[in-house]
Amino acid sequence: MTTRQWMLTILLAALMSPALAQSDYSAQVAQLIDAGRASNLALQAAGTDVRRAQAQLDEARARYRPTLALSARYSHADGGRTQSLPVGDLVNPAYQTLNELLQAQGQPPRFGTIANQEIRFLREREQDTRLSLTQPLYAPAIAAGIDAAAATVAASDAARAAYERSLERDIEVAYLDFLRAGEAIKIVESSRDLLIENLRVNRVLFDNGKITRDQVLRAEAEKLAVEQQLLDAGNRQTLARNYLNFLLNRPLDADVASAAAPEPLAHVRQQLAALGAEAIDDDARLETQAKGARFELRQLEAQSRAAQAAVEAERASYLPTLAFALDAGIQGEDYGFGSGRNFAMASLVLDWRIADFGQRRSRVSAARASRERVEIAQAEVAQQISLEVRQAADRLRTAQASLDTAQARQNAATEAFRIAARKRDAGSIAQVEFIDARSAQTSAELNLNLTRFDVLVSLAQLRAALALENRRG
Repeated sequence: MTTRQWMLTILLAALMSPALAQSDYSAQVAQLIDAGRASNLALQAAGTDVRRAQAQLDEARARYRPTLALSARYSHADGGRTQSLPVGDLVNPAYQTLNELLQAQGQPPRFGTIANQEIRFLREREQDTRLSLTQPLYAPAIAAGIDAAAATVAASDAARAAYERSLERDIEVAYLDFLRAGEAIKIVESSRDLLIENLRVNRVLFDNGKITRDQVLRAEAEKLAVEQQLLDAGNRQTLARNYLNFLLNRPLDADVASAAAPEPLAHVRQQLAALGAEAIDDDARLETQAKGARFELRQLEAQSRAAQAAVEAERASYLPTLAFALDAGIQGEDYGFGSGRNFAMASLVLDWRIADFGQRRSRVSAARASRERVEIAQAEVAQQISLEVRQAADRLRTAQASLDTAQARQNAATEAFRIAARKRDAGSIAQVEFIDARSAQTSAELNLNLTRFDVLVSLAQLRAALALENRRG
């Protein structure tokens, strides 16, 4: 391969590496988000809320359909009210006179003695078994109940979608925190290696009598400080990993695969391509887009419809209801079928509460107050969304503007440390100046790492505020 071909290959690799890193990162984030959608416990709970609301809607719709019920009652009574009838006292004297007349004619008596009767209002044994069919014909509250239940389904589904979008943001931010801590560990480890070498050199110089012992102690103190800094960075990475695993409903100490972070500015351009080149500076446009896409507002809109339906349901209580009822079954002292036992009865049932002395009026007022509360919440959430969008856009713009400064600071600190290292090797720089140059370089590298990930985190937060899909690729 010629020199020119080598140079072209190296140039293509340099140009493709940011795109490959961006693709790997997006694929990894998409995989984590898919895992979160499938396993996150809070999202699963939100899904059960949607299913419960759908079941309540099915129940409300079923109230238009007829109901069929079987009821059976078998009774054994003892005691209770009775009614005495002196039948014997009234009839027996007449019967006795008739019998005497028959005997006088030589005929045998024909009329016996009748006892007085006692009638019990409760039969000793009784059964009533029937099928009851009821069909609503006119019931205004049913339609209002269906509207309320349908709005509740929409509100529950919007709440689940809103949480899902927040979960996507939290997963990506947690993963970015994990990657940021990993990069910080690499920077601090590199600094520690330099300080270890610096400590070794200083000890050799001290042993040869070229420097005093305080310079060795200063180098050792700097090494220990960096080791403490390394512990802190490792702890931050552990916390980020644990939180990410918590969102994914996995064991907190489960391994998380690392991916190279994408080049921030290129990633921003790709993710916000749908907004246009200047959209990031147009707060009014961003707010309008967010208000049209945020599921929180859709949830409140559905809750407002449900509250209005509740008002209509309470108003419907002023109107009458009409239903058709059909009862058919058997009655008697014993179970059986046939004449005297079978019965059937059809009815039209009108129910109209004429007056309740303010009960319905109070319920209507309470339902209206609930609707007004939802309307106030809509205005409040709209303001919160505007604030969230402006803050997210401001953070992203600030992070983008700070990136060039952080990069220039890192380049200057690296070059200053390179010069300080050469002076140290030549013995023409004080130990304090070398350590200060090393500290400045590490601080600049950590600041650049922080700023790069601030751009990515701010992008994730702005995308969530705008309810944008996580674009892959």
